[in-house]
Amino acid sequence: MAADVLATLARRARLLRQERRLTLQALADRSGLSRRYLMDVEAGRGNISVRRLADLAGALDVTAAQLLTPDRDDARPRAVALLGLRGAGKTTVGRQLAKRLRMPFVELDQRIADRAGLSLGDVFSLHGEEYYRRLEREALAEVLEADEPAVIAVGGGLVTSPETYALLRRQARTVWLKARPIDYWNRVLRQGDRRPIDEHPHAREALRQLVTRRQPLYARAEVTVDTAGLSPARTLARVLSALA
Repeated sequence: MAADVLATLARRARLLRQERRLTLQALADRSGLSRRYLMDVEAGRGNISVRRLADLAGALDVTAAQLLTPDRDDARPRAVALLGLRGAGKTTVGRQLAKRLRMPFVELDQRIADRAGLSLGDVFSLHGEEYYRRLEREALAEVLEADEPAVIAVGGGLVTSPETYALLRRQARTVWLKARPIDYWNRVLRQGDRRPIDEHPHAREALRQLVTRRQPLYARAEVTVDTAGLSPARTLARVLSALA
């Protein structure tokens, strides 16, 4: 019951804020609540008090009861996020899916690179993974706050950041493009990228271990589509069917 109330509050708060064209920071300024706290509320983690609920409702120009009551607007399309390791087909399928759903397509890694003003390789080598993960969360929050929902291809390692992954699963429909290690391997090689072979003498075994570690995290996605042996067109058809 409590989880249902928090989920309703998360959806209503997010939709009302977007309708009023308020950023999280603008809503924080109006309500007196912190931006981080509001992010938790919109992610369904806000253990909100009556007083804070009243402050939030007032800032959104609704009553506390209206904020907790499901609305027909909750059916508004949400962003769709594609998960999986490199070679899963997130970009290829994502672009086609965005066309079918009439949504913009966003490559989250590109947003991160733009935010840093560096290539992803340089972000990691110069600043480390912790900095990258912070930019990743900020870039994701920005995409999810946009007025128009998008199809998002997220980096393969996003699922290892609990808070960022929780935010994504709360605010977007998540689809895991599942594949076997050999599928990932062959697809990357078909793209002409020989770095897995040239830079790591035991790359195939490392990939197999990575897939094993990540599978329980990817499996938390709302939808799983097994892409083994499928063309991009058939994968797209299965994704559309699963989302429907």
